[in-house]
Amino acid sequence: MNVNIQAVRFNADVKLTDYVSRKLQKLQTFHDRIIQVDVFLKLDNLAHTIKDKIVEIRVQIPQYQFFVKASSKSFEESFDNALDSLISQIKRKKEKQYA
Repeated sequence: MNVNIQAVRFNADVKLTDYVSRKLQKLQTFHDRIIQVDVFLKLDNLAHTIKDKIVEIRVQIPQYQFFVKASSKSFEESFDNALDSLISQIKRKKEKQYA
């Protein structure tokens, strides 16, 4: 599984990238043929005083691709929400595949 973490228009600190990497390792328990995982960390460009943190995750498996997007006030919360949604998508796809 190849993991690519990109912070768009800002520099992510090491703790955040380690957190994301550690959590992404759990994906292999739900699907064993994951080829590529792309994580995009973005700041919302609206003129609010507290910017929303947006996390997008794209996962490639053979012949299929999953994509989720979540936003909240912290990257950790956004990432956890996106990861939960991604895991449910992977489970649904796997159930349909073997049903």
